[in-house]
Amino acid sequence: MANRIEDYALIGNQETVALVGRDGSIDWMGMPRFDSPACFSALLGNAEHGRWLIAPSATVTSITRKYLGDTLILQTQFETAGGVAIVIDFMTRHDGASNLIRIVRGIRGSVEMHTELIVRFDYGSVKPWVEMQKDGTHHFTAGPDRLVLNTAVSLRGEDFRTLGEFTIAAGDEITFTLSWSPSFRECPSTPDAKKSLGETEKLWSEWALPLKSFSTLTEEVKRSLITLKALAHCETGGIIAAATTSLPEKIGGARNWDYRYCWLRDATFTLYALLSTGFVDEARAWREWLVRAVAGSSEDLQIMYGVAGERRLDEYEIPWLPGYLNSSPVRIGNAAASQVQLDVYGEVVDTLYVARKAGLAANDASWALECALIAHLETIWDQPDEGIWEIRGARRHFTHSKVMAWVAFDRAVRSAKEYGLDGPVAHWSAVRDKIHAQVCEHGYDKEQQTFVQSYGDSALDASLLLLAVVGFLPPEDERIKSTIAAIEGRLLRNGLVMRYDTNTAIDGLAPGEGAFLACSFWLVDNYVLQGRIDDANALFKQLLSYRNDVGLLAEEYDPLAKRQLGNFPQAFSHLALINTAHSLARNDGPAQQRASGSEGTTTQKK
Repeated sequence: MANRIEDYALIGNQETVALVGRDGSIDWMGMPRFDSPACFSALLGNAEHGRWLIAPSATVTSITRKYLGDTLILQTQFETAGGVAIVIDFMTRHDGASNLIRIVRGIRGSVEMHTELIVRFDYGSVKPWVEMQKDGTHHFTAGPDRLVLNTAVSLRGEDFRTLGEFTIAAGDEITFTLSWSPSFRECPSTPDAKKSLGETEKLWSEWALPLKSFSTLTEEVKRSLITLKALAHCETGGIIAAATTSLPEKIGGARNWDYRYCWLRDATFTLYALLSTGFVDEARAWREWLVRAVAGSSEDLQIMYGVAGERRLDEYEIPWLPGYLNSSPVRIGNAAASQVQLDVYGEVVDTLYVARKAGLAANDASWALECALIAHLETIWDQPDEGIWEIRGARRHFTHSKVMAWVAFDRAVRSAKEYGLDGPVAHWSAVRDKIHAQVCEHGYDKEQQTFVQSYGDSALDASLLLLAVVGFLPPEDERIKSTIAAIEGRLLRNGLVMRYDTNTAIDGLAPGEGAFLACSFWLVDNYVLQGRIDDANALFKQLLSYRNDVGLLAEEYDPLAKRQLGNFPQAFSHLALINTAHSLARNDGPAQQRASGSEGTTTQKK
């Protein structure tokens, strides 16, 4: 039986990541990053296509796990009838290698353990050639990839698996180091596991040290920030949407997408999350990644890019993988990269506006790029698009898309006026007002007294919860209030907000999915803006309860099956958690700032 999605914890080194199950298995390692490994299985729970298990051989009576302080070092404690042992998992990088280090410590009594390593490259399709070297290390090589395993445990090969047994007694410690590096380069030295543990703890603890100065910062927010840091590349500053591909939004369904890329839609949410907790360097790196990624012809703007700004994200299916719990197809790449989604223009321009307010220095080229994007948007804003949910059906005039086009012109006007930047302010203002009038006329259903998903339709959409948040209308506007009430009445399932009614044919896919968690956080933001603080606190508390035991959230949650769904861990869910927590805790949180357009963006909060 496969681990549930919430049974996994994240470790990483800001080049690549691994997911560790509660049972001691690592069923995923590697990401499509421009210089990092692509090994082990592509889907959780498919041991045939790659796995590394270290676990007790006897029956386990209890399992507990936690991260070591404010780090990405995972400790999993196994208790058996014979004793207690801890497995410590973390990742490092050095000399062009990524290292996955596992340390087994005996705590009480004596525990018989076993290890099983199944190495497969290229999404489980390639079995490597295995050699034992004179120094006792095992080398796993295929094409450009090489893994080196170093341990004192005696290992043997059996049916393309590497197996071993050992006993760990109280006070004993056994280490395993698995290092990836390109096979055509000189093999790097194996890092000292114990020394690496201390260095990694110091590295993460020092990074998280500024968080201690924020007296109201909760453990939930800190863990979300650490997760966000883990999903950011150490060199490029790009932050991927999730660590995995093709984890299903419905078990057994086809809503399985590759989220290991950087979405422009996340940009403003990311900047607020980083700036509101004082991480100015990370915010600047993200802003600089954004400017590099979208540089070029404004007509070529994509909605997502690779972690280094790569544009070719061609989507294909790999039929040899059955998918998590037989949820197929398994997809690599994402065809949505070529879609037209008007809202990303608003996100980009809003992000750069927020950066200016926060004092992140921008150059003339950045403003010239914004002006070019605005000029192109003026030629396409009145056309249909695929929208925020990246539908794979016919294009529509989505209300949210038009609102974000309004945001683009609004923020361009603000930037020019507030920072003395050169631009046709009067013309931009006129276009902004034209978009606003059109949305209020065609995106609002006077009969049911709500904004609607798309022009001429009566369906609702959770993205309408962002209308007040981005400042399109004030939260006290009756049209906003009635829309929120309608969403509460028609899109809530067991207290969680669905994106939209998937029983419609809008996306061309079979109906059914979990609740997209960010949408429920958006409802909390609206409660805050309307002064419904008790409702806001109650829903926020409910959402926090869906985090797994180490504080991680996937993309969606199934309130009936009581399990997480979708790619994991999901940056958008954690971004929403961070920003909503700040909006609840203070009067000038991200929701209040963005809704009012005030000058209140801060980089410090004591």
